[in-house]
Amino acid sequence: AVNLVESGGGLVQPGGSLRLSCTASGFMFSAAYMHWVRQAPGEVLEWVATISPSGGYGNTYYSDSVKGRFTISRDNAKSTLYLQLNSLKTEDTAMYYCARNRAGGGRGQGTQVTVSS
Repeated sequence: AVNLVESGGGLVQPGGSLRLSCTASGFMFSAAYMHWVRQAPGEVLEWVATISPSGGYGNTYYSDSVKGRFTISRDNAKSTLYLQLNSLKTEDTAMYYCARNRAGGGRGQGTQVTVSS
């Protein structure tokens, strides 16, 4: 069965950083586009970032709201997806999910990121 498990969330002050991880199993991770999406309280699910199967420069894509602050990456040998969150803002507060498509399909249980002073 496909399984995605996110971790690394927490409480951080504005301007701070976090690194989220997502461990995948049950499918050929190294051949899959992977995505991060998020959902703030009372809001719809929002696409955050995408990485191609090979990853690397030119093969990552970001929403305008996080471009220049967040970095998506992957380690295919470990079947793990990452999201580095820098220069965090209060509006980044949300549940963050890794997912198999941009709409959030097949996402895991999520990891909570709270940005507050």
